[in-house]
Amino acid sequence: MKHYNTILVSLSLSAVLLAGCNNQPQNTQNDIATPVSVMELKKGSISKLVNTTGTAQPTYGVTLNSEMSGLYKLQTNPRTGKPFKLGDLVSKGQLIVRLEDKEYENGIAIDAKELSLEIAEQEQVKQKALYEKGGVTLSEMRNTEVKVTNARYDFENGKLNLEKMNITAPFDGVIVDLPHYTSDVRIEQGKPVVGIMDYARMYMDINLPESAIGYVKADQPVRITHYTLPEDTIKGVISELSPAISSETRTFKGKILIQNDGLKLRPGMFVKADIIVNKADSAIIIPKDVIQSNRRTKYVYIVEKNTALLRELKTGLEDDKNIQVLEGLKENDNLVVKGFETLKENAKVKVQK
Repeated sequence: MKHYNTILVSLSLSAVLLAGCNNQPQNTQNDIATPVSVMELKKGSISKLVNTTGTAQPTYGVTLNSEMSGLYKLQTNPRTGKPFKLGDLVSKGQLIVRLEDKEYENGIAIDAKELSLEIAEQEQVKQKALYEKGGVTLSEMRNTEVKVTNARYDFENGKLNLEKMNITAPFDGVIVDLPHYTSDVRIEQGKPVVGIMDYARMYMDINLPESAIGYVKADQPVRITHYTLPEDTIKGVISELSPAISSETRTFKGKILIQNDGLKLRPGMFVKADIIVNKADSAIIIPKDVIQSNRRTKYVYIVEKNTALLRELKTGLEDDKNIQVLEGLKENDNLVVKGFETLKENAKVKVQK
């Protein structure tokens, strides 16, 4: 009887255990959908870059000094109707400052020199006509040519001396320095009067690592950026490269020309230069930070029918943020860009917007 009761108790416990098992949730860990975000892949372009830095310098820059003493007369800018000031644009030949000295002008006597030239030219014409008629000798006619030549030189030198009173722009540019002098006060010879720079075209000297000498070439395009211009990329080009490697720094020198349209860069700015040494167009480009690795294998996940699929990659060019995919992905694939860290092959996923 006891044996029979023991069998009944064992059967009852088994039934309870089976019932408990049958009442467990049907969803296992593998059936839970992992939330992820995806991006649909489209073809684009990517460039291999060599990065360097340097100081942007103006193509032309000059400080004009007074060539004589005189009373200081700052001129009016016709663009603004006000006296010239720092930052004003100037054109080649434009008068910026005039130095006045009546005694100096009278000493040059430019009107008298011009009149002497006219008289000498008239005498030359007269002597030439007489020579053709036999009225004067060749020597006499040639003497009038000498007088004309001397009078012309004297007149031209007079004009050059008068030009020393005018401080004019030697090229199109911007006023970057304008020392203050009180109007109508005499300034001495050799004093700085105005500084002008043309920075519509700029250059920067660079030093590149020895490892770059095999693929940095003249005429390669360059992207110039500055932290004050986060939305602007300015175009440049490699203009010169030295073939010599410094034994001390293991670098070689180069020069970049910069097309500074809109004068966005300013002389003296410390800028970043990205030299484009290679470029791929119509390529599959993905963010570098979504790539995972396992030993020598690079891989990512894509989503098909709410399932995560692993794709091994062969990559190509890369820049600071992105990388080219040569094999493993195709256009319109849905690449997992968030939530990929814990994914496994064939895991269920829920795509979030």
